Amino acid sequence: MQPPPRLVYWEITKRCNLRCAHCRAVPQECASPDELTLADGFRLIDALRECGRMVLVLTGGEPLLRPDVFDLAAYGAWRGLTMALATNGTLITPQVAWQIRDAGFQRTSISLDGPDAYTHDRFRRVPGAFDRAIEGLRHLKELGLSVQVNTTVTAHDRERLGEIHEMVRKLGADAWHLFLLVPVGCGLELSENAQLTPREYEAVLYWIEELRESEPIEIRATCAPHIQRIRLQRQAMHPSPSPLPQGERDGVRGTRRGCLAGTGICFISHRGEVFPCGYLPVQAGDVRQQRFGEVWEQAPVFAELRAADRLHGKCGSCDYRVVCGGCRARAFGQTGDILGEEPFCTYLPPASLSMRATGTSGAA
Repeated sequence: MQPPPRLVYWEITKRCNLRCAHCRAVPQECASPDELTLADGFRLIDALRECGRMVLVLTGGEPLLRPDVFDLAAYGAWRGLTMALATNGTLITPQVAWQIRDAGFQRTSISLDGPDAYTHDRFRRVPGAFDRAIEGLRHLKELGLSVQVNTTVTAHDRERLGEIHEMVRKLGADAWHLFLLVPVGCGLELSENAQLTPREYEAVLYWIEELRESEPIEIRATCAPHIQRIRLQRQAMHPSPSPLPQGERDGVRGTRRGCLAGTGICFISHRGEVFPCGYLPVQAGDVRQQRFGEVWEQAPVFAELRAADRLHGKCGSCDYRVVCGGCRARAFGQTGDILGEEPFCTYLPPASLSMRATGTSGAA
């Protein structure tokens, strides 16, 4: 029997008040008539709980634009799920902060994509978004709530990550999660100059890993599975009695595979479609037609993603494939193959080098 997912992301609405350059979704001004209803949401939460205990992240769009968001959160908390909220922070007034607390959210993540209003607002494409997000974060901290800062890393803020880190510390955030861009949705419209090169990507991951070792707050690279390979390479060079860095305190600790799509996480759309993650548009099922547990246990796409020995290209011959797995969403976006080669990894495994030398194919 497959263990339950650690995290489930549920896009409760596609409505959003921002127009972010990178967003995996195409935002809408009005609620979609296809959104799962409150009753549908309660049934979904029941079905999730049947599988076990997990973190349920209510996301969007902007989830605070859905009027019954706090009803959904309160029901999930009552059923024993760990509830989290992923928001842009701009709608969090003092009253909304109290509602977040009373609904039972155990953590709220707020996106900050620059150390100042100019950088953040240019990326989020709405003036004033930065100042309102900072205010929202402070309202949560005043109530003693756990706050996570999410930062999308592209060329626009790569050189300013140190400043963002310092800002995150000063704001008193409990965690900082850095999302390495997966170009889907609106992100497909970003120019190539806005995206990191594989070498820049690798340099950012080394910087994150070095920072984690000395930083007391939780720092995590997301959509960056080969940080697992970097971690092991660094440990081989600098042996430590601890198998994980001191800063490793995130919700998936103990998971030894970098890409968790379909293995430790999944994504449910506003319509109830189930996907391996929010960036991998290969449908696994539909919670309006199936129980969630049936999808999680039996979906063929999940079975494919859970078999590291089926990977193609250099990922298939990589000596780190079990702990990394490569980003399946990037592989699919570049090759159309969910088991394809991770396009943003610079590492050349010994087996791949041998194949190149002999002129043989690296496809599995």
